[in-house]
Amino acid sequence: MADGTAAGAVLGADGLKRCGWGDSADDYRVYHDTEWGRPVHGDDALFERVALEAFQSGLSWITILRRREGFRAAFAGFAIERVAEFGAEDVERLLQDTGIIRNRAKIEATIANAKVARDLDGGLDALIWRHAPDPGPAPHALSDVPAVTPASTALAKELKKQGFRFVGPTTAYALMQACGLVNDHLADCHAR
Repeated sequence: MADGTAAGAVLGADGLKRCGWGDSADDYRVYHDTEWGRPVHGDDALFERVALEAFQSGLSWITILRRREGFRAAFAGFAIERVAEFGAEDVERLLQDTGIIRNRAKIEATIANAKVARDLDGGLDALIWRHAPDPGPAPHALSDVPAVTPASTALAKELKKQGFRFVGPTTAYALMQACGLVNDHLADCHAR
């Protein structure tokens, strides 16, 4: 998670220590405390995370968090089977939807990624989780948290090989953090 300015864990108004970015706004606090870094399984649940990470590219994560329910409504709850059936009319509908980020390339990539995910041998969950690295030491400061790792590079390479779009190594690492493949909560963060 690249958002936030504090180098280490910060003490929140509620008396809990958090990763610096996790105490910077209410939306971040809830996401940090209840979701980020916790294991996510299931093809549809992981497809949602892949899609949202792709939409986040070039934007702040809070922009995506604040539109998450709009994304869920627009993309049929991120049900892979349903999104894989979207066509040109759906793209045009989505380009008019103010509840999401209206970027044609990202919308088309999400639909294309659903088609790839639907046709994966073994499913998206298995593909993503086989790239979970062995746990490393807990980071003590945000500067200890990488943006890219060999594991995220391998995951991005595998996703691209399968036909996924908008899944570079940095996006893949953010996905790994968000879905609990790695635990980048700081050593003195209460969520660790």
